[in-house]
Amino acid sequence: MAFLQLLSCLAFVAAASGCGVPAIEPSLSGLSRIVNGKDAVPGSWPWQVSLQRGGSHFCGGSLISENWVVTAAHCSVSTTDKVVAGEFNLNSDEDNIQVLSIAKVFKNKSYNSFTISNDITLLKLATPARFQNNVSPVCLPSAHEDFPSGTPAVTTGWGKTKYYALRVADKLQQAALPLLSNDECKQFWDSKIKDTMICAGASGVSSCMGDSGGPLVILKNGAWNLVGIVSWGSSVCSTSTPAVYARVAELLPWIEETLANN
Repeated sequence: MAFLQLLSCLAFVAAASGCGVPAIEPSLSGLSRIVNGKDAVPGSWPWQVSLQRGGSHFCGGSLISENWVVTAAHCSVSTTDKVVAGEFNLNSDEDNIQVLSIAKVFKNKSYNSFTISNDITLLKLATPARFQNNVSPVCLPSAHEDFPSGTPAVTTGWGKTKYYALRVADKLQQAALPLLSNDECKQFWDSKIKDTMICAGASGVSSCMGDSGGPLVILKNGAWNLVGIVSWGSSVCSTSTPAVYARVAELLPWIEETLANN
């Protein structure tokens, strides 16, 4: 079955309101790459947030509850930055957005800036996000849950649509891409691939600069689960090389501990 047909077959099931079920359904046909990408349906990825500094987008993130956002450690977020939820077009004043302050930043202490392993940060919001049609949380996977190679996934972000572009995309982009096993990924990246990483792509699609910290999600039992956080990849956003994401299932014990203690 063709990859996009498989995605289309993962139809939404009616579910009680909760994580991972957008009120506005994403368009899953004809997905393209974030490099030369396709606009998302406005509001259809309601956990996607824009992290902004001085009014400019610099990284993505995902709402996992009304009080918490998960992003990449390498984004180096500070409490003076802002979380913007409900954003679609960075250059429009028409989006029903929420600009949220950050109370505290929890960067994983095991994050290694040389190997880019454990690339995860949690942001505790100063005031809770208000859930609405275009703002709601994504589900988290089970700890150490494994996802088979070839599993269809979707990544979203405002990253550059060409690696040499001078600025990020205005409108939220989406890309469908398959997961790779870490052994498959090592064929491209060798020993750089660690257990706290998961790879996707090498299929004509790619994340790019500005997508960092944003989500990689899969549809499971009718709800979207956050399997990865955009971390690193080809310096020229090559669409024939897999992008690398922080593996959320492997980092879930740290997430749960941080949330429980704060």
